[in-house]
Amino acid sequence: MLNEATIQTIKSTVPVLEVHGTAITTRFYQLLFTNHPELLNIFNHANQKQGRQQTALANVVYAAALHIDKLESILPVVKGIAHKHRSLGVRAEHYPIVGENLLAAIKDVLGDAATDEIMGAWAEAYGVIADVFINVEAEMYRESEEQAGGWADYRAFRVVRKVRESDVITSFYLVPQDGRALALYQPGQYVSIKVNIPGDSYTHIRQYSLSDAPGQSYYRISVKREDAIGDHPAGKVSVFLHEHIEEGGELLLTAPAGDFVLDTDDARPLVLMSGGVGLTPMISMLNTVTASNPQRQVTFIHAARNGQVHALRDHVEELARLHPQLKVYWCYEQPSQADEAAAAHHHTGFIDRHWLSEVLPGVDAGFYYCGPTPFMKAIHGALLDCGVQEKDIHFEFFGPSQSLA
Repeated sequence: MLNEATIQTIKSTVPVLEVHGTAITTRFYQLLFTNHPELLNIFNHANQKQGRQQTALANVVYAAALHIDKLESILPVVKGIAHKHRSLGVRAEHYPIVGENLLAAIKDVLGDAATDEIMGAWAEAYGVIADVFINVEAEMYRESEEQAGGWADYRAFRVVRKVRESDVITSFYLVPQDGRALALYQPGQYVSIKVNIPGDSYTHIRQYSLSDAPGQSYYRISVKREDAIGDHPAGKVSVFLHEHIEEGGELLLTAPAGDFVLDTDDARPLVLMSGGVGLTPMISMLNTVTASNPQRQVTFIHAARNGQVHALRDHVEELARLHPQLKVYWCYEQPSQADEAAAAHHHTGFIDRHWLSEVLPGVDAGFYYCGPTPFMKAIHGALLDCGVQEKDIHFEFFGPSQSLA
């Protein structure tokens, strides 16, 4: 436990962290990868280049300082990060390395303002915060390995089917090379995939949502090919999977993880909303609820640029034919002439509060959504404007968390 003097010293740095947090975390990653380049085998290089990881870490450091006297209040945030850490292979021995470089970054950025008192308090506080993460993650590692069909670290899987779902999304059906049982998972969870790309010095790890209901003889991921657009570079792993991983190929997976999961005990109407490839966890949830609770009212809303990039449409419409309680709506930003001719969508442009209020089953429901950040911000604001309570809203970012304010 931290003494009162240390707590007050940490709290006194909150305004400084609010201003300089991202500068500190940017410097932290520079130091970390210079001193320990082997950790580039764990971290997502793209998130580093785009600054998303730095901003996410700055937010966590800020929250930890703000709530240093009641860290239990940020336990949900800790658990979400811990799921990602467990899936990536972050271990207890990494925390002293992180602490050393984080403290050095604070000193570098704050200069003379980082007094001995402040640095000593942060060294002590970091130890307490690290212990929280280490203990939570240790339990997750244990549960992952000891569950039926579970495993530690990475396990080899074989691609038994590769299916083109749209112009940009392809599904990979994966079974264990060892032929042993598969661990169950909760709808909405993801797996980490590690690949070695020829010519690259470090391995690449990416997390992909499982896009089918649990209990199958396979895991399925549905991957969007991220091509270069303007200053945004192509996605190394997604392009590699699309171009080089064929049926019969091998991929290394960690066991399923994630805290964005469907509440299967909730009997109220369910609203699933997605933008682009954000439909992958929504499909897992949809497949699960139509199979296990076929009487539950479900509204499924998906936004895409047009029909050519709309994946798994036929599958969802077939479910709607089989389950009258399932209502389906398509929103196309830029429908093609073929889309217009076939009346293939229900709304043109972006999802807005007015249209959303017309198709929702009401506000007393469970709301789940995933997609690009602008989509998520729009949906979040629209739901609140419609009168939905925060406690009924559930969402997940692809990559480091960001603000939806």
